[in-house]
Amino acid sequence: MMDQIREIVARHSGLAVDVSSLGDTADLYEAGMTSFASVDLMLGLEEAFNVEFPDAMLTRKTFASLKAIADAVSKLTAEAA
Repeated sequence: MMDQIREIVARHSGLAVDVSSLGDTADLYEAGMTSFASVDLMLGLEEAFNVEFPDAMLTRKTFASLKAIADAVSKLTAEAA
């Protein structure tokens, strides 16, 4: 799942750095992701994993790192199962 998330982050986050150079817990906002880009990222994740982020998860913390995204997607896919 992490490889797929890295691909989605690379396509939708607008980062100027190579996503493969970031650790799983690196702060994506510090790496250059904007709030606007995080919305695009959320939509890409929803499409790729066939999930919908509830309002309670629409926080900076949810999209702050690759690990945070993976944790959120794992939770949503488990709930959908």
